[in-house]
Amino acid sequence: MIEFDLTINGQSAKTDNYFDVKNPGTGEVAGRAPNASLDDLENAVASAKSAFESWSQKSDDERQAACLAVAAKIEENAEELAQIITAEQGKPLNGLGSRWEIGGANAWAGYTAQLSMPIKVLQDNNEGRVELHRKPLGVVASITPWNFPVMIAVWHILPALRTGNTVVVKPSPMTPLATLRLVQLMNEVLPAGVVNIVTGDDQQENLGATLSAHPDVRKVVFTGSCATGQKVMASAAETMKRLTLELGGNDAGIVLPDANPKAIAEGLFWGAFINNGQTCAAMKRLYVHDSIYDEVCDELVAFAKNIPVGVGSDENAILGPIQNQMQFDKVERLVDDAKTKGRVLLGGSAGEGLFFNPTIIADLKNGDALVDEEQFGPALPIIRYTDVAEAIAAANDSPNGLGGSVWGTDLDAAKQVALQMECGSVWINKHGAIQPNAPFGGVKGSGLGVEFADEGLAEYTDIQTVFC
Repeated sequence: MIEFDLTINGQSAKTDNYFDVKNPGTGEVAGRAPNASLDDLENAVASAKSAFESWSQKSDDERQAACLAVAAKIEENAEELAQIITAEQGKPLNGLGSRWEIGGANAWAGYTAQLSMPIKVLQDNNEGRVELHRKPLGVVASITPWNFPVMIAVWHILPALRTGNTVVVKPSPMTPLATLRLVQLMNEVLPAGVVNIVTGDDQQENLGATLSAHPDVRKVVFTGSCATGQKVMASAAETMKRLTLELGGNDAGIVLPDANPKAIAEGLFWGAFINNGQTCAAMKRLYVHDSIYDEVCDELVAFAKNIPVGVGSDENAILGPIQNQMQFDKVERLVDDAKTKGRVLLGGSAGEGLFFNPTIIADLKNGDALVDEEQFGPALPIIRYTDVAEAIAAANDSPNGLGGSVWGTDLDAAKQVALQMECGSVWINKHGAIQPNAPFGGVKGSGLGVEFADEGLAEYTDIQTVFC
């Protein structure tokens, strides 16, 4: 069993209390995390605020070198981080699991390090010169979820560092261990106070709410539920904080009548079941044209039947458990309701502990709970349609708009459908394939602002226009 302390001002900081972090695959204690007090939080913010004075004055080359050093640290300690993620999050080491997550975190860190925000000359003539400068904000609060504890932390922290900000990270109490270790590693190559971390079980004191409302925090970047995102937004109003909110999605996929069912089955499965469906931009509902409906269902089930499910430390496992009891209960409730309204093609029942059998339920419709609510777990509803315009309207009939996908052979026709979908990202013949050079964010209730690429980097800056 592992135990970590907080990291504040570049130093290990002990707390009066620690809490157990359970392995969702075995039910055993994976490790212990520090239960930070509000005084610890104040120290972390003060440390970040003090470090900002010198870190923000570093040259662009110096900050780039520091970010590359962080990426190297992640790569050097990849297996250790992957093992910790599997122990606390439950996802398998292999497949699209913990080792894949750490590989993605390293790639994102390296790519983000290469980005820059040079001075932009808006005018330079006999009437004068006008320059647009991008300036760091100050202390950034990063509040991360339990589904990708290291990769999402990297998505938050690296652009903040690259643009000259300092950071206080508050990970989910479900998965704090890997993030605690990540911040330890970062502090081996960064100046003291540039990245700090506080953790807590949220039973004693609400660290997240206090952090998001803190007057010395200039920006909050949050990934999580819509309900919590709304609270973060409200708490930021009084101090006019900058916000990046990547919130829930209920992503729709539309299979057009010219699609090849056998060719798309694997892509459909992983679009829906990546990380056991516990992914904001996973495909949560699938609309299939009547002419190929049965064939798509058959091919999808045939592929899904061969995916091994098991404890994450089993090198043969490809899918693992649901991460926590609350999420398990939600998936079970939605599936139980769907079984009374649709046709179970695969699964439909709980396994032992927090395992839930990969589930595919056909013949559902908008208005059914499994279609309308984001399940965030291993259950996919399939909806039959006959008219493409009807499918687009049904896909858009949601308060969310994170991602979506279109599946078909005629790419031009698929693109025309894609452009009518109300979501921040849309894929053709794949789903959820985000990448560091493409902005990612939601529309409608799925968030505010974007991450990744130049557009995501700019979110960590204020604009200053200089007239010469």
